[in-house]
Amino acid sequence: MNAPLPPNAAYPAAPAITARAANGGIPATLQILFAAAVGITVINLFATQTLIAPIAAALGLDSRLSGMVAMLPQLGYAAGLILLVPLADLLENRQLIVRLLACCALALAAATISTSGWIFLLAIFLAGSASSAIQIMVPLAALLACEAHRGKVVGNVMSGLMLGILLSRPLASLLVDLGGWRLLYLVLTASVALVAATLSRTLPTRQPVAGLSYLALISSLWNLLLSQPVLRRRALTAALAMATFSLFWTAVALLLTQSPFNLNQRHIALFALAGVAGAVAAPLAGRIGDRGWTRPASLAAHLLMIAALLLAGVAGAGWGGFTIADHPLLAIGLLVLAAIALDAGVTTDQTLGRRAINLLQPEARGRLNGLFVGIFFVGGALGAASAALAWANGGWTAVCLLGIAYAVTTLVIGALQKH
Repeated sequence: MNAPLPPNAAYPAAPAITARAANGGIPATLQILFAAAVGITVINLFATQTLIAPIAAALGLDSRLSGMVAMLPQLGYAAGLILLVPLADLLENRQLIVRLLACCALALAAATISTSGWIFLLAIFLAGSASSAIQIMVPLAALLACEAHRGKVVGNVMSGLMLGILLSRPLASLLVDLGGWRLLYLVLTASVALVAATLSRTLPTRQPVAGLSYLALISSLWNLLLSQPVLRRRALTAALAMATFSLFWTAVALLLTQSPFNLNQRHIALFALAGVAGAVAAPLAGRIGDRGWTRPASLAAHLLMIAALLLAGVAGAGWGGFTIADHPLLAIGLLVLAAIALDAGVTTDQTLGRRAINLLQPEARGRLNGLFVGIFFVGGALGAASAALAWANGGWTAVCLLGIAYAVTTLVIGALQKH
């Protein structure tokens, strides 16, 4: 086994990457391609969250196992972040991305035709693991960009990622309404396969030059986490922001099905579609970071999250004396504004955090991004789990109060960060 490099070791970038950076960085068409690729790939991680009941019924899954339909893609993704993403610091990146996406498409195809609950669960776990190619594409895009525009490029690619996350639920609801859950998986299979074929022809090559073995890469993750305070702080705020995001979007569907809203699945899909507008914050945040305004932009994002949850409390729980029953349409409008503001705040925090991570060690970008995303996905799982508890114990009021607690903690940690 080769000895691991020290955490602060550096080495020259691959020649192709250096040449591109010297010529101004990544072309706009390639940025769009990266954004589309990560946006399409990420959909399968979130689409099943609204489909637990029909899938479990169709495949005869025990009610105690039905929750695994939503959990296993995320669990597989987390496993991929730890076990597969570090390979980006060892293997040629284009081939690695294409092969992972091909495996993802095959796993989604298996899920599409599966008649066994256990085979379906295994397939979506494997698809989630292979979807970790996302976290190889994002740092590759950052590496292709020249440093002066790296935040802009990361923001543009992140807008595609956030659009994919935000569109996944309404897209799933609409496709299931049209042709059932198998139609959804058929569309996902074809989409990911098309992405893999396109990237195989268009991505530049990037061969890492560090002499590390796979086991050395995996063992270095803990050392990276300990040696990089920027990683720890940005990952923690991103995790809390993601917890706030998951809390809101997990519980708001429960709120909207109740009186006086009484929305059906199609209407809830349209509501979720409105929240996509918050993704516009990603490219703006990247540009702000490039100008050196990361700290004030981060604080503004955290304050926006708090304001969004206060507005959600007014619209959904009647805070401030607002009478929801007398103004249901206005209440829905206010909830839409709250959703857009919350999504914009969370997107800004994650984009600025990812920009900071990609300015760290070039030779460890794959591992750094894997750790960063893995930690904030833990936050997302915390938010989803706590949403059910908050809703059961105090309804929408408890959900908003818990969300405010997450957002305030994010604000305090961000304010205490040294820059």
